[in-house]
Amino acid sequence: MHTRQIDIESTHPQELISISDEVRGIVEASGLANGLCTVFCPHTTGGLTLNSPLDPTTAQDLREELDRLVPTRTNFHHQFDTPADAAAHVKGALVGHSVTVPVVDGQLGLGWSQGIFFCEFDGPRSRQVRVCLLGDA
Repeated sequence: MHTRQIDIESTHPQELISISDEVRGIVEASGLANGLCTVFCPHTTGGLTLNSPLDPTTAQDLREELDRLVPTRTNFHHQFDTPADAAAHVKGALVGHSVTVPVVDGQLGLGWSQGIFFCEFDGPRSRQVRVCLLGDA
């Protein structure tokens, strides 16, 4: 197994940050021919998703819809940090904390309109994601 880390600096309270190029570079440098690439977020107030990078307003739509589904409010039972922190935990759980993409012939097997995005729900912060590769060299 081949494992690497990507460091991310979010700059807004909520944002989607494309990490496709970084993941693609890790896959290509690994020498893996065929297998699986799992990207894992070890943060409960962040997440990972696959979506289209073709229209930058896609990220805006996702943020706005998640805010509509899980608005920041003061009646969460979880009040460890702030109401925004509690909402961020719920958003992270809804979006998920990992994505797995096939590696085919040494290339990350994303669809033509797919990208990998780190979802910041409680920023700005320094974050990390882990990229784990498993397969045949």
